[in-house]
Amino acid sequence: MAISYKDSGVDVERGYKAVKLMKEHVKSTYTDGVLGDLGSFGGFFKMPEGMKQPVLVAGTDGVGTKLKYAIISDKHDTIGIDAVAMCVNDIVCQGAKPLIFLDYFATGSLSPEKVATVVSGIADGCRQSGAALIGGETAEMPGFYPEGEYDIAGFAVGVVDRDKIINGSTIKAGDVLIGIKSSGIHSNGYSLVRKLFGEDISVLEKYDDELKSKPIDVLLTPTKIYVKSILALIEKVKVKGIAHITGGGFIENIPRIFPEGIGCEIDTKSYEVPAVFKVMQKRAEITDAQIYNTFNMGIGMVVCVDEKDVNATISQLQSTGEECVVLGKTVQGSGVKLL
Repeated sequence: MAISYKDSGVDVERGYKAVKLMKEHVKSTYTDGVLGDLGSFGGFFKMPEGMKQPVLVAGTDGVGTKLKYAIISDKHDTIGIDAVAMCVNDIVCQGAKPLIFLDYFATGSLSPEKVATVVSGIADGCRQSGAALIGGETAEMPGFYPEGEYDIAGFAVGVVDRDKIINGSTIKAGDVLIGIKSSGIHSNGYSLVRKLFGEDISVLEKYDDELKSKPIDVLLTPTKIYVKSILALIEKVKVKGIAHITGGGFIENIPRIFPEGIGCEIDTKSYEVPAVFKVMQKRAEITDAQIYNTFNMGIGMVVCVDEKDVNATISQLQSTGEECVVLGKTVQGSGVKLL
């Protein structure tokens, strides 16, 4: 008896339908640099003009087990924003303007409508960051993923003039760290989040007095994209270093921008930590050091500037709608000291 590809669990017609449904979302991200159209074997993008020595900066990431909450709540329109944010927020730390984004979506049995909804979120993230979604891959892998589950990941490429690369090399003791507030947990630490909040959707959809919200709404709040605010800032102020606060929290990420011999002191009382982090620390019964080494604690980006540029930095960030706070300063030494 003949066995077709469809009999094995892969229906190419569903793939064609998914591409048709997502085309409108993809095209909404196109910028002047896009050459060609969706459907080619490769995506084309012309390099921007006007740079002396253009350097490409690339980053790739996923959204981890935050996906579980999208799946159990059947809410798939924002998880794509997370996938974009995790990549473009990384490359803008080097001063790079995102140019292109590619996505990868894998599932056991393809639902064209579901993948199109996920891609609508990816397109939203691309529009927020100014990146063009020029291609991707949709993989149907029967028997590999449980029914209804999927995974997504992304890849972004940006460009920066070589003499404008931000790498932290000029940071010295006495510089100031300014934190830009996050939209919530973002996309890190969800293996712990799931242990603390569980996966019972009936509970997650009930109003929580401590959170002053339904837990599922807090847990699925998309990662904030800082690209346009950061790019506008570095046009106005000499930014010495930028840290994206992801997995590893303050403790791991802030020192990544420091030259050898430099550490920092962080005033944890300089801003109000969002309720969700207080609730998680209480439930997990962990120390300040442990939670600041896991989550962003309400700060999604940290920029390092000279003391004389603090007011200009705060003013510029506020002009682009960001909430920010002076977190602390750099010192001789190493690591992060929480005050």
